[in-house]
Amino acid sequence: MDFDRWHSSRIVQGSLTVSSIITLVLTATMIGLCVIIHYEILYRLAPFTSRLPFAHRQQVIVGVMCALFAHIVEIWIFAIGYVVALRIGTLGGFDGTPVSGLLDAVYFSFITYTTLGFGDIVPTGNLRFIVGSEAMTGLVQLAWTASYIYFQMQRAWGDN
Repeated sequence: MDFDRWHSSRIVQGSLTVSSIITLVLTATMIGLCVIIHYEILYRLAPFTSRLPFAHRQQVIVGVMCALFAHIVEIWIFAIGYVVALRIGTLGGFDGTPVSGLLDAVYFSFITYTTLGFGDIVPTGNLRFIVGSEAMTGLVQLAWTASYIYFQMQRAWGDN
């Protein structure tokens, strides 16, 4: 089989479907919300913690707690996205341990966002794209938080 004929057949097989478009829009929406939330919380965190009547150590602790809150909100965003995707019904599903409600989706989102991945729940269909995107988003957001906290600690410890 020559390359041109093989390549043409791959394009036809890989054409965008309504499910693929819904998957892309849902994924982009969740990633966009997570990035905006993370940015806004970190952006407002430095001025907020520096005005607190606490020592620098406590300011850093408050910053870490606020960053953890941001991550938890982002995990819930993806969990709600999984529930929406399951309700749509054409984007795939989960094999293994059943994902039958929001808290199951939150659990799966936690292990995906943190890239822990126990393997007890396995996505199928287009959900695999969403899951991979969540893992990448979580990795980036966690690194972003780590660098932010590092600079906050450096600033706080440099003042002493």
